[in-house]
Formats: sequence, structure tokens, C-alpha cells
Amino acid sequence: MGIVSGAVSLGLLWAVMTIGVFISYRILDIADLTVEGSIAMGAAIAAREIAAGGNPYMATLLALLGGMAAGLCTGLLQTRLKIPPLLSGILVMIALWSVNLRIMGKSNISLLRMKTVYTVFESMGLSGTASIIVLGLLCVFLLISVLYWFFGTEVGSAIRATGSNPHMARAQGINTDTVTCLGLLISNGLVAASGALIAQSQSYADVQMGTGAIVIGLASVIIGEVLFRGKNFYTRLISLALGAITYRLIIALVLKLGMPANDLKLFTAVTVAVALSLPTFLQRYHQSQKSHGGVE
Repeated sequence: MGIVSGAVSLGLLWAVMTIGVFISYRILDIADLTVEGSIAMGAAIAAREIAAGGNPYMATLLALLGGMAAGLCTGLLQTRLKIPPLLSGILVMIALWSVNLRIMGKSNISLLRMKTVYTVFESMGLSGTASIIVLGLLCVFLLISVLYWFFGTEVGSAIRATGSNPHMARAQGINTDTVTCLGLLISNGLVAASGALIAQSQSYADVQMGTGAIVIGLASVIIGEVLFRGKNFYTRLISLALGAITYRLIIALVLKLGMPANDLKLFTAVTVAVALSLPTFLQRYHQSQKSHGGVE
């Protein structure tokens, strides 16, 4: 139960990041590598503010704003300078490495025995893991509700239309450059907020904590879409949170079975590759079945 509760608590925090990746990868149809820098940026900003004696909630809000600024930079590189989306994300990700080091002043910051966003819940008698689960549930529920409302508005619908068919969106009078920047801004803001929550839960921030984050986010998105198919946009957002939790449970299980921790990123990469190629395998299987049936 301790392993399960730990996986659920961490999965809820990563669910915020997963939803951010979903916005860029699925809604905007952009493979945005900025998230590997923005998640560490969120952790860096929050840790620096808390270590300086700041309010942890204000620190998390500042992390959100910092991630939004990073996403805006990526969007401007794409839309104004016409740099390809993948390269734009890589450029900002590389730049954020130095920015994060500037923010923290060193490679890592410890938050042991400091007040965090979970301190209030711990003062109510909840354990550390229970407080993370409670706050994580509140954040995920609020986030899903707000995004469901937002993407039903005219602006949110414009973002979805731009990701689906930018040429048709422009024909309808939508400024695709503006909504692309807005989508990336929201996406990386959520990723940075997730980094701030994760840093406070593990009591430290590290400049390297974003390495491989995009793969983890994609794995959670794919698992959520495959195992928990949503019938509408609201249930689809819920499936993302369930996918993040399921991914963490899988990781906890393979570690329990004896897989070396050094192989986790390889395991995640293989999982994502198999999940992404599954539609191709199914299509080929159905085609082979039809061809055999036609021969007979």
C-alpha cells in the first residue's frame, strides 16, 4: 500500500504536466521539447523563492508565470521567426538550462524543513503522502474543470481548430500565430507548475530534473488514451490524469520486480514507441486479414 500510495501521489503531480503536454502534442499537434526546460524552471523558481523565505503558494504562482514566459518564447520563435516547431523547442530548452542555473545560483536547492504547499495539510494531521494526494486531487480536479470550460469558449475552440487544420482556421479568420503562442503559453505554464509541486514534494529542486520529462509526459498521454478512452473532452482530460497515475504504478511495479533504476528511461522510451506504433500494427494486421480472406 505504501508503494501504491506513493505512486498515486506522484502520478497526480505529474498529471498536471501530462495535461500540459497533451495541449501541445494533441491539441496543437506540436512536439514541444520546451517542457524539459520549463518543468525544471518551475522547480527552480519555486525552490529559490521558498528558500528565500517566500510564500510557497506565491512561489508556485511565480513558477507558473515563468513557464508561461518560456512557452511564449517558443511560440514567438515559431510564429514570428518561422523557425520549425521542433527546433524552436530545442533552442528554448537549451537556453533554459542556463536560465535555471542563474535562477538557482547552483545546480540544486534543498527544501528540507521548509514550508511548502503541503504544510497546511500536514498540520491537519495528514501524513506527507496523504497531503500530496489531497492537494494533487484538488489541483487536478480544478485544472480539468477550468480547461474544459476554457476549450469550450471561442478562444479555446480557436486553439483546437488551429491544431486540427491551420489552413481552414485561417480561412475562418482565426489568427493562428496568436492562438499557437497562447496554447504553448498555457502548456508550459502547467508544466512549470507541475515542476514546482514535484520539487516541493521531494524537498529539493535540481537543474537536471527535466531530463526525459517529455517522454514521461507522452507515455502518460498514450497510456491514458489507450486504457481510458474518453467519450468527450472532459472524460478525455480525466483519462490523462489516470494515465499519469497508471504510468507511475507501472514504474513502481517494475522497480519492485527488480528492474534497475538506470533502465527506467529505456523502459519508458520502449513503452512510448510501442504505444505510438500500435495503430500501425493494428492496421497492418487488419489488412493482412482482409488479404487472406480475399485469397480464400
